[in-house]
Order: sequence, then C-alpha cells, then structure tokens
Amino acid sequence: MTESATTAASILWDHWQARSRVDQLPAGCRPGDRDEGYSAQRALASIAGQRIVGWKIAATSAAGQKHIGVDGPLAGPLLANRVLEDGATIPLDGNIMMVGEAEFAFTFARALPRRASAYTQDEVLDAVDALHPAIEVPDSRYNDFVTVGAPQLIADAACADWFVLGTRTSAEWRLRDLARHSVAVYLDGQLAGTGSGANVLGDPRIALTWLVNEQSRYGDGISAGQFVTTGTCIIPVPIRQGITMRADFGDFGTVTAQLGRT
Repeated sequence: MTESATTAASILWDHWQARSRVDQLPAGCRPGDRDEGYSAQRALASIAGQRIVGWKIAATSAAGQKHIGVDGPLAGPLLANRVLEDGATIPLDGNIMMVGEAEFAFTFARALPRRASAYTQDEVLDAVDALHPAIEVPDSRYNDFVTVGAPQLIADAACADWFVLGTRTSAEWRLRDLARHSVAVYLDGQLAGTGSGANVLGDPRIALTWLVNEQSRYGDGISAGQFVTTGTCIIPVPIRQGITMRADFGDFGTVTAQLGRT
C-alpha cells in the first residue's frame, strides 16, 4: 500500500467520520486510475478498522454512469458497522445525496479468491448461498461527486454509507428470471418508484459476476460469508428525515428502513 493511497484514505475517512466534504483529493495523493483508486479504497477499509462484510456496485445503469461521469460500474466495500438489520434506523445527518435504493443482494457460502482467469456466471452462482432484498442509502465525501471521476469515487468506497440487508428469501430464486422481476419502493406507504432487475447491467446475475471479477482483478476476491449487493433496481428515490422506506420484492420479500436520526 503506497503512501499516497494511505494519505488519500486518511483524508476521506476523516471526512466520513466528521460528515464533512472535500472538493477533491490533493494532487499529490489523488488516484489517477482504477488500480490507484482501489489501492486507496483498501487503505480506507484498513484505517476504518472495520471488517468488510459485503461489497456494493455503483453506476450499474447507463443513466447512472452518465450522471456521475464514469464509463462503467464501480465496486466498493461495505463495513460491518454500517450494515444494519431489517427495520433499523438509518441516520441521515450530513448526507448530501439523500436518496434510497432497492437492490438484490447475494450472500456467499464459498469463497471466490483472486485468480488470473475470470469467473463464469455459473461458477459465481454456484458459490452463492442466498438472495436477500436490500436497501442502500449511499453518500459521498466529495462536495460535487458527479465531477471527480471514477478513480476518486472508487477511493471513496464507491459512495458507500449505510446499508440494510433484508431476510434471505425462501422463494426458489434460482429458477426465476431476475431481470424481469419487479421491485417497488414505498415512502410512508406511498408508492415512490418501481423498477426491475433489468436495471442493473441487464440482470442482477450479470452485475454479481462483474463485481466478483472486479474484486478478483483488483482485490483479494470474495470471502465466504460476505455478500454482494448488485445496484439499484429503481431510479434512486429522494428521501428525507423521519419517514419509512420499504422495498417490496414481491414473493422474494420486503425490507424496511426508518430514515432519520438515531
């Protein structure tokens, strides 16, 4: 881990803790490509002192990529102290994005370690233990996250902040067309958005395989017991303090978060 990666990570972690922002990283430690971005990301997780329990994907749709000025998806770690149970309260103090997302998440029974060749989708799915409905409330440590570019966003944990992992589904999801599976989001009981698995790189299984191979290329792969959340199935919905968000995945289950101060 380079000194510049550690410096970048320290800056971002300090702002994350303070709920403050920086315009961009100083030139001397600013990552210039994906590899340098992931190096800073690993340093950030180390400085945080938290176990990585899962991985997220940002910018899984063409519209999302255009919005933040990147040419492809981004991967980021989800830290143990920021992954909550169904029904938990998500603090919104200091959040500048103020959006909620509904996502398919997959827990892994077996590790998929780093290797030279890419994992196939069949190999990835064979290692999966369960599917879960999930909610992500992202955020950024940059004042203007749409202009800083992919390497700096990767360094910033791909805009990770809070995450709610729902109960594993009891439905036989492996036999279903996840791309066509509908998802709806309600805010205080009112329908706020709809979408489907097709919104995440065309299919959540494609997004899942992409992240596994991104971690194999730039990291240490996926560990047994970790989960991967595959990106928002809906256009992110604006949220505010004091409301309840519920993501309804039909017979796959629901997941709920209380949005506001703890």
